[in-house]
Amino acid sequence: MTLRKIAGLGALLSAVLPGLAMAADEVAAPVLNSGDTAWMLTATALVLFMTIPGLALFYGGMVRSKNLLSVLMQCFAITGLISILWVIYGYSITFDSAGMEEGVTNFNSFIGGFGKVFLAGITPDSLTGPSALFPEAIFVTFQMTFAIITPALIVGAFAERMKFSAMLIFMGVWFTLVYAPIAHMVWGGPGSLMGDWGVLDFAGGTVVHINAGIAGLVACIVLGKRKGYPTTPMAPHNLGYTLVGAAMLWIGWFGFNAGSAAAANGTAGMAMLVTQIATATAALGWMFAEWITHGKPSALGIASGVVAGLVAITPAAGTVGPMGSIVIGLAAGVICFFCATSLKRKLGYDDSLDAFGVHGIGGIVGAILTGVFAAPALGGFGSVTDIGTQVWIQFKGVAFTVVYTAIVTYVILKVLDAVMGLRVNEEEESVGLDLAQHNERGYNL
Repeated sequence: MTLRKIAGLGALLSAVLPGLAMAADEVAAPVLNSGDTAWMLTATALVLFMTIPGLALFYGGMVRSKNLLSVLMQCFAITGLISILWVIYGYSITFDSAGMEEGVTNFNSFIGGFGKVFLAGITPDSLTGPSALFPEAIFVTFQMTFAIITPALIVGAFAERMKFSAMLIFMGVWFTLVYAPIAHMVWGGPGSLMGDWGVLDFAGGTVVHINAGIAGLVACIVLGKRKGYPTTPMAPHNLGYTLVGAAMLWIGWFGFNAGSAAAANGTAGMAMLVTQIATATAALGWMFAEWITHGKPSALGIASGVVAGLVAITPAAGTVGPMGSIVIGLAAGVICFFCATSLKRKLGYDDSLDAFGVHGIGGIVGAILTGVFAAPALGGFGSVTDIGTQVWIQFKGVAFTVVYTAIVTYVILKVLDAVMGLRVNEEEESVGLDLAQHNERGYNL
């Protein structure tokens, strides 16, 4: 090749290569996927729908009429409070991965960094997702709805007896010291404590339900029993509200579980299917267990079974198959029934609306069985090859969450009780929290 030809080839390459580099950059640049974006917008709205109005009505119907507004008020106030705390620092300490390194346990394995405080750096053009396909602003809001419903679930354990002011402070501190760290340890990515262990929690069995259920159990024990419990009748005042609330939770849960795929894909589709199957099975399981035990099936029972099934399938939704979801649903319905009735009576704690019996127990059942039915050998879609090892990993995750949540929740409550008092006085409890705490009535009596 002559020098002239070499020079010509060099000139050609000089002209072409920059264009090729620009084209490669354009191909590699993340591009918003409108389908994923539309689905995540929908899923986010569905999860918020679970708290207000779903959980508010589900719980509101189960309390006595004099406490209806107090429960609804608590759900609404928690929604406002956690939304603001999430924006200020919650999202950052949950999902900022600064200082984390896969396989290395350090301070940031337990709590995220502060690089995204006040949502620093998040713009309309910020993208996220499995392949950076939808706006990060949606992911922020989606995860915010999880942070909202988790403390709201605790309300069911201490309903009808906690001061509204104490409740607000407790929820803010609990969110900061319990919810955000546990969420980071499970979902924080490589370098997070339970993420490195290999704990499977697709949509929040550990982060949301065990977390809230254990906190609820501790709270109801620290506050003590309601006046007159268990001898005084404390029947739900409007089970119609409860059934409507359960229906809203069932529908909204598709956003909770299928939305956790963070894309409009096959994983989301399977998560939706197994959520429906497990919930239906748990509802029937609770209904028949109650029918056999007490002679008649109840509306409250089937509604509780629905929620138990939704809770139990949550950690497994992205990895189990249809047949596995039937087993998980049946186990949750039957086990939660006996824990919310026989176990509660035997141990004597006053978990007003069975937050622990349904969410705590259901979350534990689902988390452990995820380690079994995520295995492809049993129809699952996870990467589990050794069921025994994965069940041990799941057990470690459950045990850590139970111990951490119980200890920190207890300390928070005892400090607040010493500083400001947690519980309304006997007269206020007799009058009802609607009047005593809010100067309103849910009903004209």
